[in-house]
Amino acid sequence: MKTHKTVSIHIVTFNSETDILDCLDAVHAQTYEVNGIVVVDNASSDETVSRIMSKYKNSVTLISNPLNTGFAPAHNQAIAASDADYMLVLNPDVVLAPDYVSRLVARMEADPQIGSATGKLLFKGDPTIVDSTGLRMNRIRRAFDRGMGEPAENWKKSGEVFGVSGAAAMYSRRMIEDISVDGEFFDGSFFAYKEDVDVAWRAQLLGWKAWYDAEAIGYHERGWKTSGRGSKPLFIRRKSYLNRYKMLVNNEPARTLLKTLIFALPYEIAVHGYMLLKEPGVLRAWGSWGAEWKTLKRKRKAIQEMIRSKL
Repeated sequence: MKTHKTVSIHIVTFNSETDILDCLDAVHAQTYEVNGIVVVDNASSDETVSRIMSKYKNSVTLISNPLNTGFAPAHNQAIAASDADYMLVLNPDVVLAPDYVSRLVARMEADPQIGSATGKLLFKGDPTIVDSTGLRMNRIRRAFDRGMGEPAENWKKSGEVFGVSGAAAMYSRRMIEDISVDGEFFDGSFFAYKEDVDVAWRAQLLGWKAWYDAEAIGYHERGWKTSGRGSKPLFIRRKSYLNRYKMLVNNEPARTLLKTLIFALPYEIAVHGYMLLKEPGVLRAWGSWGAEWKTLKRKRKAIQEMIRSKL
């Protein structure tokens, strides 16, 4: 019987030359044996790939995509390339403490119903401030990083959470296989943003737990949060905007749909009023909705059937 649980670490890069070596140095310094490191590069135009190969050519499996396929599809590629028991999805701008992997594996092994786990992610620029201690979702289905911007001292208690941020998320193979739809763990149509929330919601609906370990520490750059929405390309803002509604179609049970719509109506009116005045270009994202509707309906049907089978 296999007693040592295998772990692979997956990193998706896109013009990540300033961060990737610090990230990989920390990965190689883990106290828990890491059985594989998979980097999927999404057509970087800088020195990302050459820096990886110059230092870690013999210890990293590099998949080079000719085009930027997005965060979610690239991580699905990495998952397909691994047979590990646990897979750590890691952003290239995150630096992990040496015991990050060992702590999360130990906690997940202690409770087989924990399918995902995260540590305490701190802002790299000011490690006294929290970046994320997992995800929370409110009644109008908006998701937030728990504790973001708050003092790290306030988040000393480990416990169950709604989900985990994709910046440094440990997932069990058992859960990945259980909740995947059409062979995809992350919904590839999301490209980037909210794919971790979509997974967290689906996992919770299917009976899996998510865990926050306050003693497992990581340091996250996350520059776009401080530079504001305007720093992101219009294409990305459109994707992020539309992904909220894809997530609702995928996961909202029929029994709660009306209540959610009622609670969310004031927010939807406010946000769309803002978009009309300040970011009308984002609303053009709806132009692709019709082309995706058939696929969305198929995914919803599959997910809702999976939920019913668990009841």
